[in-house]
Amino acid sequence: MTEQYTEAGRKFAQLVEVMAKLRAPGGCPWDRKQTFDTIKSYLLEEAYEVMDAIDRRDWASLEEELGDLLLQPVFFAEMAREQGLFSIADSIDAINEKLVRRHPHVFGDAHAETPEDVKVRWDEIKKQEKGPVPETSVLDAVPRNLPALMEAEKIGHKAAATGFEWPNIEGVLEKLQEEAAELARARDSGDREHIEHELGDLLFTVVNLARFLKVDPEQALRKTSSRFRRRFSYVETERRDGDSLERLEELWQEAKERESAAANIGE
Repeated sequence: MTEQYTEAGRKFAQLVEVMAKLRAPGGCPWDRKQTFDTIKSYLLEEAYEVMDAIDRRDWASLEEELGDLLLQPVFFAEMAREQGLFSIADSIDAINEKLVRRHPHVFGDAHAETPEDVKVRWDEIKKQEKGPVPETSVLDAVPRNLPALMEAEKIGHKAAATGFEWPNIEGVLEKLQEEAAELARARDSGDREHIEHELGDLLFTVVNLARFLKVDPEQALRKTSSRFRRRFSYVETERRDGDSLERLEELWQEAKERESAAANIGE
């Protein structure tokens, strides 16, 4: 195991050196031109490609995509080093120290028997590290540029931690019905801004329902989209010109049945 870590460390150092050469005078014009702002979108793109490979259980692609994702922090850190801000070694030191500090049940004398115990202890240590904070909204800790589903989920968690929470899941389901009815009324009004408003409220409630059910809404929706892709591909393959909507629905149901049979599970 030690030899494996040593080899990984050597190859990581090589990656850092390659990135530095690409950014150095005489290096790659494209890499040299990049800034924090131009590169940041690639970080999100690579993260989603990693998630896609995992969802597809495509381990060969995952191997490659993890390398692409690993390049992003190295790229950012190299630009920071050039400006005298910090280096990739500083970032590694920071995460190593944080992991040890926030896992006293592994590296110290504390005890944590369950994942929930670990989460509680992690949050306690995090608060201690940050110290007293100004009287601002707890929601300020949630980045505003997260994907909308993720932002809504984190906002829900933060608000719930203050006691602003439904007492049970039945309350969430009632809220869902209420929001659906309000959306229907907005649709009848024809007011596009009102419709958008109510649709947003409905989606936000669905995200809170996912939180109650301990389901990641982002992953749930991604998996649904993946299923839709597969089933729609079957419909595209089997359909004929002039097929009625009823025939397309039959093909859709066939696709679902084929999936269920193959997986030996129900819907």
